Amino acid sequence: MKQHTIYFVAGEVSADNHGAALMRSLRELDPGLKFVGRGGPQMQEMAGKRFKNWISDAAVLGLWEVLRKYGYFREQFHQMVKEILESNPDALVLIDYPGFNLRLARALRRQSRRQKIIYYISPQVWAWNRGRIKRMARSIDLVLCIFPFEADLYNESGLRAVFVGHPMIERLQASKMDGERDPNLIGLFPGSRLREVRKIFPVMIETARLLLQSNPTLRFQVAAASDELAREMGRMLNPDLHPLPSAKGEETRQAPNESQPILARERVTGTPLPLLRGEGRVRGATKPQPIQITVGETAALMQRALAGLVASGSATLEAAYFRMPFVLIYKVAWPTYLAARLVVNVKYLGMPNLLAGKEVVPEFIQHRAQPGAIAKAVRLLMDDARAREQMISEFDAIIDKVGTGEASEKAAQVIIEELGSNLRMKHT
Repeated sequence: MKQHTIYFVAGEVSADNHGAALMRSLRELDPGLKFVGRGGPQMQEMAGKRFKNWISDAAVLGLWEVLRKYGYFREQFHQMVKEILESNPDALVLIDYPGFNLRLARALRRQSRRQKIIYYISPQVWAWNRGRIKRMARSIDLVLCIFPFEADLYNESGLRAVFVGHPMIERLQASKMDGERDPNLIGLFPGSRLREVRKIFPVMIETARLLLQSNPTLRFQVAAASDELAREMGRMLNPDLHPLPSAKGEETRQAPNESQPILARERVTGTPLPLLRGEGRVRGATKPQPIQITVGETAALMQRALAGLVASGSATLEAAYFRMPFVLIYKVAWPTYLAARLVVNVKYLGMPNLLAGKEVVPEFIQHRAQPGAIAKAVRLLMDDARAREQMISEFDAIIDKVGTGEASEKAAQVIIEELGSNLRMKHT
């Protein structure tokens, strides 16, 4: 019996997670499947050493980083096209990573129609350029969608699509735990990329200062996505630079490269912040530090905190899944923001709001990301039980729309069916 081969391309850490889960489900349905291509360490572990782990080089953010590594990406692109044409896999599965994967699909379709080209976790063209869907249909055979409205949109535009659910739900289900929320704990989730942390975390620090003024018993915990980000945030919290007072009326100065005020050290009378992960020590400090930084505890924090401040991104859907009331913060460099305004065509930025079709979660975007307004919204979630319960009820309805945690299994079943139809076509 012929061993069927699938060529995968994943270029980011999250895609490596989803790709490995998909491979696992595919192997359960067909243990003889062979996996080749490029992804991360988890996919390589499933596929074997011939599968290339390129995530550390491929996962770049921003136009400048892409341009700086243009030669590398050009070389990888041509290598992949050559590998695919020579090895003739039964199908290609492209996972997210649209800047690279959409170009790869077009190049392959121009040269060959032998492979099924399947896109898993589709690019969010519905947000910035719906006209691209018809062009995508010329090179992609099937899109496996993680949101229900995506499948409707693609099918209406002539690109065959199937809704399989969000693979993130599988991971979150495994992280669920019992326990009560801490009424004095606020979770801070400033993002998973260095650039967004540098923009958003200072706003969160100042918001924490304002919240402490009205309630000195509050504690704040930061969920850092990596050790590198934890160190960067620790430097922002360095008591020699930006201590956090619990008293009102201090003079302020501006933090480097930021417009948000940070309190001057000379005027500080309250408890300073820790250096890193809540372990920093300050002469004369006897109380617990008001802000602690942890790594790898996002799910646990979302289930313990009474409320949260969350940077726009996948964490907003995680917070909704764990039923943590929160406010959304989004802040980038002004040129990036203005450029996005020209192309993005959605009413809301947060995925919970997009799925609900209304503002369930307050959004504080760019110039509206002011600590005073954010603190006021957080206080409402802390003090008004009805507001909290209403938001949680909306979250339950939103999560019901993104699947029951079987996305990898459903996606694998569809791919196996596609493999069967492709093989039948090859033999006719």
